[in-house]
Amino acid sequence: MHRRRRTALSVTAAALAAAPLLAACGGEAHPGAAAVVGGDRIEVSALQAQVRDVRDAQQASPESAELIRATGDLNREKLNGMIFDRVVDRVAAEQGVTASRKEIQQTRRAAAAQSGGEKQLAAMLLQQQGVAPGEIDAVVRRNVLMGKIAEKTGAGNDPAGQQRLAQVFGEASKAMRIDVNPRYGAWDDQKIQLGDYRAPWLRQVTTQQPAQPEQM
Repeated sequence: MHRRRRTALSVTAAALAAAPLLAACGGEAHPGAAAVVGGDRIEVSALQAQVRDVRDAQQASPESAELIRATGDLNREKLNGMIFDRVVDRVAAEQGVTASRKEIQQTRRAAAAQSGGEKQLAAMLLQQQGVAPGEIDAVVRRNVLMGKIAEKTGAGNDPAGQQRLAQVFGEASKAMRIDVNPRYGAWDDQKIQLGDYRAPWLRQVTTQQPAQPEQM
């Protein structure tokens, strides 16, 4: 597998949030739900659809076997992202920031240019973060919002800034009363993740020392 490289999708305060993972909710209390976040259900069927899209894209890749092995627990990975996206949306609303369609398109074009084109960008995100082609805009949107949140809260890449981001996201996560189906694990409000899973974009948010993206 190729090593990671910087792209325009790298956020100021948190690494690119591509394939978020985990969380679902109590099976008996919420039948058919993988998780309930802020009172809104994440249906198991919606989770399975995202997993299927990724697997289909992986199967079409020349490196399909390697990609599939690297994302063995894809259900938890995609659920973690679906939950985290909702936390990002809440924090963005609290901070009064948005991501316009124009900003998303501009950021995606810049990332594609740095990656060598749209095809290369899609291949990189599929390989590194388990992102299906149809999910790229959502990933870019998350990136734009997180960059604006970091700027709005004054959170830089220094330890104090990262601690500030962790506090802001942790408080929002706790307020949303995230209820996860036990089959997927349990959501940790302090770590902003499902169990011991470490999503790429959370490495900086939840640690004092910012993680440096690897070069290809």
